[in-house]
Amino acid sequence: MARLSYSAITSLDLCVEDRSGDFLWAAPDDEVMAFVTELERPVGMYLYGRRMYETMRYWEDPAQDEGFSPFEREWAQVWRAADKVVFSRTLGAVTTARTAVVRSFDRSSVRAMKEREASDLSIGGAELAAHALRAGLVDEVRLFLNPVVVGGGKSALPDGFAARLDLLEERRFTAGVVYLRYAVRG
Repeated sequence: MARLSYSAITSLDLCVEDRSGDFLWAAPDDEVMAFVTELERPVGMYLYGRRMYETMRYWEDPAQDEGFSPFEREWAQVWRAADKVVFSRTLGAVTTARTAVVRSFDRSSVRAMKEREASDLSIGGAELAAHALRAGLVDEVRLFLNPVVVGGGKSALPDGFAARLDLLEERRFTAGVVYLRYAVRG
């Protein structure tokens, strides 16, 4: 069975965006970008909510590759090679290759994806991840803590969610970002 991981780039107070919806403070530098690329390389399918998909489709356009750093270019290639499933009631059509829209989150269909996929899955977007966490579908939580406190905004983890986690890995980066990887106890 494939594993489902939830990765989030957060502030120290575990926000993925501040109160105004800004997340520019979370932009990874080349060192973090290279690490994220290697971390995500085995992922065969990304599960996104509409807003996260709209953010991530930035990486689809090969015409932008010229302006990318070598680390960003490598990430774009990894991202383009994976399938994407967007859970959205409002998204009309997708604008990226290898992408399907599913109109609602269904625990059993996501479990079926995990059972049939040969490669790991990654879920992105705090709201969609909240559904998967509450449904007991997430195997790992991967947090990139940035050295900034934004004082509130959208939380990486849902209110009311409780779980025991086992620390599997940690890493510090030069710019002060700390990576923490946890297994979610079943």
